[in-house]
Amino acid sequence: MRKYFLLFIAMVFVSAFFTAAPVCARPRGAADPTNALKSMYTPDYLALKKRILDQFRNPKPGRFGEFVKGAKKDLDTQQKVIAFTFDACGGRHSGYNAGLIEYLRREKIQATLFVSGLWIEKNMETFKELAKDPLFEIENHGLLHRTCSINGVSMYGVIATRNMGDVVDEMELNARRIAELTGRRPVFFRSATAYTDEASIEVARRLGMEVVSYDILSGDAMHSSAKTMARNIVKGARHGAVVIMHFNHPEWHELEALKTVVPALRDKGYTFGKLEDFSVN
Repeated sequence: MRKYFLLFIAMVFVSAFFTAAPVCARPRGAADPTNALKSMYTPDYLALKKRILDQFRNPKPGRFGEFVKGAKKDLDTQQKVIAFTFDACGGRHSGYNAGLIEYLRREKIQATLFVSGLWIEKNMETFKELAKDPLFEIENHGLLHRTCSINGVSMYGVIATRNMGDVVDEMELNARRIAELTGRRPVFFRSATAYTDEASIEVARRLGMEVVSYDILSGDAMHSSAKTMARNIVKGARHGAVVIMHFNHPEWHELEALKTVVPALRDKGYTFGKLEDFSVN
C-alpha cells in the first residue's frame, strides 16, 4: 500500500511542474495523478464511491465560495472559546513550523490541524507524533490538496477536482489514510483554499464529514506581518470564532503573531478549544 501511495505522490510532483492552470484545462495523460489513484481503489472503496455517485442525478454545483450553504465557520457555544485551526498543504509547501507547534505545546493551547495526504507523506514521523498528542485534533485537508468543486472551478491557481468522482477521492481517500495511521477517522474537512461548491459539501456530508471554513482570516497566506495577523485575530475575536492559519510554512509569521495574540486573548478571558469538542455552525 505504501509503495503505491509513494507512486502517486511522485506523479503529483511531476504534474506540478506543468502549468498552474486549473486541472480541468489539462488533458489526462501518463503524468495524471488520477491514474495512480486507481491503485488505492479497494473493492469496498469502489462500492462506497459508486453508492455516493449513484445518489446524484445530473448534479448541479451550486454556489462556490468560502461561506456557501452548509459550510461551517464557528463553534456553537456561548463560552469565550477560540478555535485555532492550522492547515498543512503539502506538495512544494511541505515544510513544518516546529517552533509554532512547540509554542502551542508550551502554552498548552489546543488546536485543530487540517492535514493533506501530500504533507503526511513528506512528514510521516512528525505526523504520527502530532496525532498522538492530545492537544491536537487531526482533520482532513484532502488527499492531493485540491479545491473541491464538481466542475473544475478553482481559486488562486490551486488545482481543482474535475468532477464528483474526484471530490469523493479527495475527501474519502485521505480520511481513510488518516484513519489507517491514527486509528481515528476525521470528522471535518477543509478544501484547499477553503473554497468549496455546495455539491461538494453534500458529498462530504454523505461521507460522514462536515466542511469547515473559518470565521477569522489571519492573513498568513497573504504574507501578512505578525503585527497585522495579531490585529486581525484580536479584533475578530468573539465567542466560538474559528481562526485559520498554517503550520507548513516556517518562514511565515504565525509564531510571532501568536506570541502577541495568546496573552491578549487570555487577558480578555478567552480559552482555546478543538473543533471536535463542540458543535460547529
